[in-house]
Order: sequence, then structure tokens, then C-alpha cells
Amino acid sequence: MNSGNPARVLMLLATILAASHVAGQESESRADEQRREAPPLPTGLGEERDQPPLPSELGEETGTPPLPAGLDGDGEDEKERETEARERGALARFASSLTGFWDTRAGVRLRENPDQRATSLGETRLQLSRDQYAGAALIRLTADFVYDDVAAGHELQPEQGRGWMDLREAYAGGTLGDHADLRAGRQILTWGVGDLLFLNDLFPKDWNSFFTGRDVEYLKAPSDAVKLALFSDWANLDIVYTPKFDPDRFLDNRRLSLFDPRSGRLIGRHDSFRPSRPSGWFDDDEWAFRLHRTVGGWEAAAYGYRGFWKSPAGFDPVSGRPLFPELSASGGSLRGPVHTGIVSLETSWYRSRDDLAGANPFLPNSQFRFLAGYEQELVPDLMLGGQYYLERTLDFDALTRNLPEGFSAPDENRHLLTVRLTLLTHGQYVTWSLFTFASPSDEDAYLRGLWSWKATDAWTLSAGFNLFEGTERSTFFGQFEDNTNAYLAVRYGF
Repeated sequence: MNSGNPARVLMLLATILAASHVAGQESESRADEQRREAPPLPTGLGEERDQPPLPSELGEETGTPPLPAGLDGDGEDEKERETEARERGALARFASSLTGFWDTRAGVRLRENPDQRATSLGETRLQLSRDQYAGAALIRLTADFVYDDVAAGHELQPEQGRGWMDLREAYAGGTLGDHADLRAGRQILTWGVGDLLFLNDLFPKDWNSFFTGRDVEYLKAPSDAVKLALFSDWANLDIVYTPKFDPDRFLDNRRLSLFDPRSGRLIGRHDSFRPSRPSGWFDDDEWAFRLHRTVGGWEAAAYGYRGFWKSPAGFDPVSGRPLFPELSASGGSLRGPVHTGIVSLETSWYRSRDDLAGANPFLPNSQFRFLAGYEQELVPDLMLGGQYYLERTLDFDALTRNLPEGFSAPDENRHLLTVRLTLLTHGQYVTWSLFTFASPSDEDAYLRGLWSWKATDAWTLSAGFNLFEGTERSTFFGQFEDNTNAYLAVRYGF
């Protein structure tokens, strides 16, 4: 090379510079391609990685670290909230387990009665009932909380169903092996085949409720008793023991005017009527038995009872106080299908143990009672039922021979006919019912009418009347003529 030629040197330098420029561009292109093809670095290892955050306790705006639970005041509030939540949950579970109804009724007398208020019924009641199981045992509690405007007072008298609460049920029951059930406490008991007529059913009744317009369920009053039910392939046996006499919630002259044989006149709320009630525990007790079996669709039963007449049926001529004389009863019943209906037959023999000879006119005479009934559906939703009832005084001649002057004797044979007519309309949501009692021997009658509309599953509206007629004030229905009444009711069930 001739370094002395300047032109050639300049050309060589230009060539080298151009080659270097091309090589640099190719190198940068390859670097860009490698950067595009290379996977991204993990977070924090890149060229512009962020610094990891400091813990909150060491940052620029550090606060006081929280105290352990229970030392900052919130723990106690939390415990209170948890306790309140548990209590609300327990209360909600308890409320959801309650059943019952709220019932309000008002009634007026339709005939003038100077011995009673014009208002025959004016009350509101809330019934609450709950079942609790303890293993296989059932505990049931049912109570009515009542405000009764017609009552003379609200003092609690649970045996007569008076006062601000009526304890309907309070018992415990369960099975004893495979062939026995036991139930002890306050309970509603019933047996027999009569329709509103009771021969062998000598458990308490509430006649004041029945005649003034309370729901028909209140005709049955509770018993404080022990019931043992024994089962076998041959027959079943029920034994009921009541350690202290449970009378009827008998006619109360403070609410219903009634005939008093002591004075031979009607008495009302201003008169005294205080029966002498047997009240000794285990001395004045009651026993009731029922042996029953079903054969080929027919129900057959035999009954026994030893205790007292359930309502005052005599009086002491010296003190003048009404009495509950001693009573024994035995009988039987049969019920089954005939043609398109149901036939009912029942008999009972009442032995007045305080007057077996029947010669004491101040005590009830022994009686034979007989019932025959038949019911059937005439057309869809129309039911018809009828009964014939006989009450025969067994020692009638002895009674009339010893009857004091001025006292009236009962009929030797008292006949009673009943007719029940029930019609369901409006999809069976409306019930029309008329039950008639008529006695040709006493020449008196009682008509019990009811209209009921089930407006919803919960709400029921009803209206009814109790009409009494009689030619003599001394007969059973005739004495109530001035108590004829009508009533309205509304009930909400839950």
C-alpha cells in the first residue's frame, strides 16, 4: 500500500467506517430480537423493579398495633352480641314450637232476665300449647290466658276453670314396653258413643261453656288423673285413677239462672249456691275402667266407674248445702256400620250408693240409662244424625212415697230425642249446623245453632245461638228459658 497517496487512504477509512456502521446496526437488531424472544424476568428482578413494601408497622404512617381480643373493649361487646343472638335464637325456636289460637267472643241474652247481666258472653282468650319430648316420653302443656268480662272476678280457680288462666293440659306420658302406655297429670278424657249425650263418660264437663256459646271443645273439662292403657291381641283395657274427686264445672248461678229444688224457684247471680264437695286426697278418689275391642268394623266396649255424681245431685236437708252423693256405674256400648250409616247403642246402670233403697227424696235415685243413635250422609256434604235417650228412675215408688209436700217428683221415664243436621257449603269452608234436644216427657227443648266460615287457614268467623223452651221451670231445659242467647266469635289459629 502506498501510504503516500491520500486519496486511497480516505477511501480505505470510509470503507471501514461503513462496515462498522452496518455491523452495529445488525448487532442492535439481533439484540432487539433476543429481547423480544427472551421470557420476562420474575417480578422484582427486572431493570426497573419496585422495592418490596415495608410492613405496616414500619412504614411512614405507622399506627399503634392492635391489642389482643378482650383487652380493647370490643371483646366484651362481642360476647354480649353472641349471648343476645343465642337468646334470640332460643326464643325463636321456642316460639316456633308453640301452637294454639286467639279467640274472642261476645254474646247477649235474647230474653229479659232480671237475675243476670244482659251480656251472656264477653271474653278473649289466648291458648298456648307445647309438646316436649324427653327420650320416648312426651310432656304436654296447654294453657288458656283469659279475660272474662262477665265473670264476677278473676281470682284463679283452676279446678272450676275460673280466673285469668285455665290450665287445660299438663301431663307426661310414654310407653311401658310393647303393651302399655302411661299418662299422668291434667288431661282431657272421653269415651262412649253418644253425640253430646254421656252415659258411661263420667269425666268432667263444663256446662257453663256449653250453654253460653264457647266452642264445643270446652264442653270437656280436664281431669287430674293417671291413665294406664293396656293392649293385647284379645282386647284393650283403659284404667283411669283420679286421686281427688274432679267434679263437673257445674251450672254456675252467677252466669246462668237455674232451678233450685231447695227453694223451688229460679236463682241468679245474687243468690248463694255453695255445694259441699268431697275433697280428700286418696279418700275421695275415682276409678274408671273401659274394656274395648273392634271386631269386623264394630267397636264394642264395657265400662265401670266408682266415685261421685259429677254435678250436685242432692242436698242436705239440715244445712241446705248441695251435695255430690256417691255413685257407681257400669255399662256397655256398641258402634258399627249398618247400610250406609253408623249405628250407636249404649247402656248404663247408675247405683246411687248413698240411697240404694231409693227412699231418700233429697238424694238422687238409682237409674237405668239407654241410648240408640244413627247417622249418615244424605247427600254429599249433608249429614243427618238422630238419637233416642231413656233415663229411668229405678225406685220410683219408694221415692214418691217419701216425697215431702211441695216437692215435685221427676218423671219415672224421661225420654229425650236429638237431631243433628250439618251442611257444608262453599267448598266445605262454611258450616251450617243445628242440634236439637227435645223431651216429650219434660215438655222442654234446646236448640243449638252454629254458622262457621273458615276464611283462611288461620282465621275463622262464627255465629250461633242457644235457644231454650219449656212449660215448667223445674225441668232441665225449661229452667234455662231466660238464658237464651246469641253470640259472635272470631278465632286466629297458629
